[in-house]
Amino acid sequence: MEGVLGILLSLGLLMFLAYRGISVIILAPVLAMLAVVIAGEGGQMLGIYTQVFMTKMGSFAIKYFPIFLLGAIFGKLMEDSGSAKVIAKSIISSLGIKHAALAIVLACGLLTYGGVSAFVVAFAVYPLGAALFREANLPKRFIPAAIALGAFTFTMTCLPGTSQIHNIIPVSYFSTDMYAAPVIGICAGLAMMLGGLTWINYRIGYYKEEGYGENHHNEPVLVKEKSLPSLWIALMPIIIVVLANFVLQKMVIPGWDTSYLATEKFGNIEVGKVKSIWSMIMALVLAIITVVSLNWSKFVDVNGTMTKGAMGSMLPTFNTASEVGYGGTIASLGAFLIVKEAVINISPENPLISEVVAVNVLAGITGSASGGLTIALEALGTTYAQLAAQFNINPEWMHRLASMASGGFDSLPHNGAVITLLTICGLSHKQSYKDIFMVSLAIPVTVTAITVGILSVLI
Repeated sequence: MEGVLGILLSLGLLMFLAYRGISVIILAPVLAMLAVVIAGEGGQMLGIYTQVFMTKMGSFAIKYFPIFLLGAIFGKLMEDSGSAKVIAKSIISSLGIKHAALAIVLACGLLTYGGVSAFVVAFAVYPLGAALFREANLPKRFIPAAIALGAFTFTMTCLPGTSQIHNIIPVSYFSTDMYAAPVIGICAGLAMMLGGLTWINYRIGYYKEEGYGENHHNEPVLVKEKSLPSLWIALMPIIIVVLANFVLQKMVIPGWDTSYLATEKFGNIEVGKVKSIWSMIMALVLAIITVVSLNWSKFVDVNGTMTKGAMGSMLPTFNTASEVGYGGTIASLGAFLIVKEAVINISPENPLISEVVAVNVLAGITGSASGGLTIALEALGTTYAQLAAQFNINPEWMHRLASMASGGFDSLPHNGAVITLLTICGLSHKQSYKDIFMVSLAIPVTVTAITVGILSVLI
């Protein structure tokens, strides 16, 4: 029982201290070792740190670092070339004042689906969204919710083939691919988008008389750029990512001779566990080559842009990897068996429910969608895969629901993306968090719960 209390105390401190702004890279090993000591395994602490925590952390970084690295470089190139701004500007200009929220959501959604990070999306879209809201005299405080809906929800976790890491992580646990459960993902994604838009538009209509407001912080100054790329040139790298990923994953890689992977040298691994990573690496490389080639004259310093992108990939990689090390350490403790049984027994004959609960709770505690997802699947992924086989549940359902669940309680106030978004927009939690909560937490959690209910009937 002491071990269970140690795990709960460790998790509670992780949530509280992360909210207070302490780096997860520091917190994860310290709090993992606290749980080890309370569990009565302090004599093995150094061994657990080097052989469990660091091994799990390292294995995640080894597997997914190319995605983080190439994705960050691609996003930075799209930003510095002006491509991200052109795409956002074109969508916002086309839909105009009457559909201000929809324009922001679609601009963010297209960029996120195409592999541009949520942070880059927020920086690219906010100035244009602010100009649109100012012109329409709509309350500025609803801009963060529109960006969050487009970047943190349906295109991040639901839509089949989305290039975000949350759609790649479940692949290795359920032997699926990035297009798992396409009908479920599309229906859930549409429900999240329409539900979120309905809320934002209702709130804008209710508070329309408030106007844009005065004395705002971080107001953007739009400067007319002399040499932005055309819309088609800006869109081409996004199209390359989406099409190349699909063709490589579905048509090209399955035709390769990958029998060598079954040897000890390559870890006796199945190609299904790595083909999504392979296809995403190649798709991002092609997209990077495309954006550089088409916009060469628009870069002041291509090497500098790529270097900034590479450096920007380090923090998210090691934040998430540290959380994986933490989850692996907790899972190695004898007391975790009690926690594991308790989670599974939430619904012993329906692993869909316990999986969604586990991912959501851990995403909320860590304040990270990818962190909660990786901790949950690192600890319970094999068990869920076995239970899915036992109860004849499609593993693609497990994949899609795990990804969808990661985009729920992650959006609590201490979430780093939420804090960054509010900072970019020059707004406070008090001004805008209620609407962020509704569109990126309440509605996605509700949609996920309804999806679980419908699928449970079909089991």
